[in-house]
Amino acid sequence: MQETISFTPQLAASPIAEILWLIPAVPIVASGAIALLKQPKRRTAATLAIGSLSFSLLLALVAFVHVVGEWAHGGGVRETVNFTWIQVGSSHVDLGWVLDPLSAVMLVMVAFVGLLIFIYSTGYMEHDENFTRFFCFLSLFAGAMLGVVISNSLLLLFMCWELVGLTSYLLIGFWYHKPAAAAAAKKAFMTTRVGDVFFLLGIVWFFAQTGTLLFYNHGAGSLEPVALAALLAQPAALGLTAAGAIGLLIFAGAAGKSGQFPLHVWLPDAMEGPTPVSALIHAATMVAAGVYLIARVYPLMQAGALTGGTTTALTVVTWVGAFTAVFAALIAVAQNDIKRILAYSTVSQLGYMMAGLGMGGVAVGMFHLITHAFFKALLFLGAGSVIHGCHEEQDVRRMGGLRSDMPLTFVTYAIGMLALCGFPLFFSGFWSKDGILEAAQHWSVAKTPFYMLVFGALLTAFYMTRQVGYVFFGYWRGHKAAHESPAVMTVPLAILAFFAMALGLIGTPAWPWFRAFLDGHALAFQMSGFAEPGLIALMGTSTAVVFLGLGLGWWLYGGKAPEPEQPDVLEKAAPLPWVWLRNRLYVDELYGVTVIAFYAWWARVADWLDRRVWGGAVTGVAWAFRGWAQLNRFLDTNWVDGGFDKGCEELATGGGLLARVQSGRVQTYLRLLAVAVVALVAILIWSSRA
Repeated sequence: MQETISFTPQLAASPIAEILWLIPAVPIVASGAIALLKQPKRRTAATLAIGSLSFSLLLALVAFVHVVGEWAHGGGVRETVNFTWIQVGSSHVDLGWVLDPLSAVMLVMVAFVGLLIFIYSTGYMEHDENFTRFFCFLSLFAGAMLGVVISNSLLLLFMCWELVGLTSYLLIGFWYHKPAAAAAAKKAFMTTRVGDVFFLLGIVWFFAQTGTLLFYNHGAGSLEPVALAALLAQPAALGLTAAGAIGLLIFAGAAGKSGQFPLHVWLPDAMEGPTPVSALIHAATMVAAGVYLIARVYPLMQAGALTGGTTTALTVVTWVGAFTAVFAALIAVAQNDIKRILAYSTVSQLGYMMAGLGMGGVAVGMFHLITHAFFKALLFLGAGSVIHGCHEEQDVRRMGGLRSDMPLTFVTYAIGMLALCGFPLFFSGFWSKDGILEAAQHWSVAKTPFYMLVFGALLTAFYMTRQVGYVFFGYWRGHKAAHESPAVMTVPLAILAFFAMALGLIGTPAWPWFRAFLDGHALAFQMSGFAEPGLIALMGTSTAVVFLGLGLGWWLYGGKAPEPEQPDVLEKAAPLPWVWLRNRLYVDELYGVTVIAFYAWWARVADWLDRRVWGGAVTGVAWAFRGWAQLNRFLDTNWVDGGFDKGCEELATGGGLLARVQSGRVQTYLRLLAVAVVALVAILIWSSRA
C-alpha cells in the first residue's frame, strides 16, 4: 500500500552532497576528452571512459553509505545544494542537486551497471573501427543519466533528460551506414520528442503556478506542502486540479522515455544499435529515466489523494502500465530476433514498474526497477555474447544447443531468465514482481490490473522459455560453429548474475530493507511479515503462474525447436493471431496510415501553401515593388532629371548670351548704352503722352 514518506531536511549539506555534481560531470568531461582523440587511441578512450565511471561509482558508493548511515541513526535524510543560475532584475532561475535515499540508490545502480557494460563493451566492440567514438557517446550517455538522477530542479532534470535523448539517438544510430539503424535512431528521437513536448508544457505550467522548479528548498520547493496546496486549490479542466493536470503532462514525458503505450514503438527498433547500447538503454539509463521521474515527482502525483491513496494521475499511470505490460508481453511471444524479444520484455516490465508506482508507491515501483536493471542488463549482455559467439546471428531459429558450446553464457543467461520470470524465492524478480502484484491485489479502484499483471507474468515465463529453448537447447541450426565469448565479456555476466539473485534479499516481507530505506522508516527482521493477510496465497498463485508458463514453454519448445524454414508450433496452431503478434499488432502500420500519413499530407499542404500562397504573395509583393521601382525610375529619369537638365540647359544658354555681352570691348558697351538711352527716351515720351 502507498505510504507517505517524510524526510528531515539538512540545513547544511554534507561534504559529499557538496561535491555530488562530480558524479555526472566526470564522465561528461571524459566524453569531451575522448572526442578530441584520434580514432587509433582506442586504449586511451576505453581507459578514460571506464576510469571516469569508476570514479563516479566510488563517489556514488560514498554518498550511498552516507545516506544509509544517516538513515540508521534516525530516519530519512534529504540534503540539497541549490544556486542561482540566471538572474534578471528580481527574477531568477535556480538549479541544484539532491542527495536522498532515492537518488543514492539510483546513483549506485546506474554507475555500477553502466561500468560493467563499459567493461563488456571493450570486448564486444574490439574490432569496430569507430571504437573511440563509441566510448565518447557512451560516457556522455552515462553522465547525462547520472545528471537526471541528482537533479533537484525540474529544469536541470529536463536538460539532462534531453541530453539522454540526444545520446540515445547517437548510439542507436551508431552504425549509421545501416539504413535500419539510421531509421531507428530517427524514430527513437522523434517519438520521445512527442512525450517531451507535453513534459515541457508541464514544466512551464509548474513554474507559472509555483514560481520555482526546485523540488526541495527548505519548505519553498515545488514538491513541498505550500506549493502543492496552492496547486490543489487551482482548478484546471475536466475536474482536474492544476496538480493533477501537471502530473499527467509530466507522465506523458515519462511514457515516451520509458516506452509506455502508445509511445513504445521506438524501443524495440532501438535494437539496431550495438548490444551494449541496448543493455545500457534497457537496463540502467534511458528507459529507467521515465520511471525515476515519476518516483521523483511522486508528491505531485499523489497530491490530494483520497482514501485509498490514489489520484487521477496515479490511476492513469496504473492503467497505462498494466495495459503496456500485457500488450508488450503478447508481442514478445511471436518474435524471433533474440534482442527484439528482450526489447518487448523491457516494455512489458516497464509497464509493471509504472503500475507498481501507481498502486503501491515509490518503493514498490523502484524495487522492480533496481532488480530489473541487473537481470535485464544480464540478459542483453548475454544476448550480445550469444550474437558474438554465433558470428552476428540474431535469429533464434538459426541457433540451438548453445548450452554446451557456451556454458558460461548459458548459466548466467538462465539466471537472468529465471529472475525475469519471477522464479520463486531464489531470484530477485520474484520478490519485486510479487510486491507489485500485492499492491495490485489491494488496489481500491479496481481488480482488473491485478489479473492483467498475473497474465503478463504467465506470458513472460512462456516467451522466455521459448527463447531459451530455441537458443540453448536442441541442436545447432546455424551455419558456423559457435564459440564462448572472452573473459572480458563473461566476467560482467557472472557479476550481474550474482546480483540478479542476491538483490531479492533486501525486499522480502521478513526483511523489507529497500522499502524501509526509501520510506525513511525503521527496519526490523520479522518472519511475521509473511503472515500478512493473503500474502502466502498470492505467493502461491504467482509461483503456480510462473511454473505454468515455464511448463508450457518447455512442452512446446524444450529441445524441439523447428528448422528455420518451418513454421513455429504456435504459428501452426493459430496462424492468424500469430501473424498479428509477429507483426507487433500492426501498431507501426496503424501509425503509418494515420499519424504519419496525416503529417505527410500536412507537409504536402504546407509545401503547396508555401509555394502557391505564401510564395505567390511574396512574388506579388516583389512584382509590386519592382513596378513601383520602374515607375520611380521613369519619373526620375524623365521628369526630375529631365526638368533639371532642361533648366541647366537654359541657364547655360543664358550664360552664353551674357558671355557675349561681357566681351570687354568699349565700343560694344557704348553701343548698348546708346540703345538703352534711346529706349529710355522713347519710354519717357510714351509715358508723357499717356
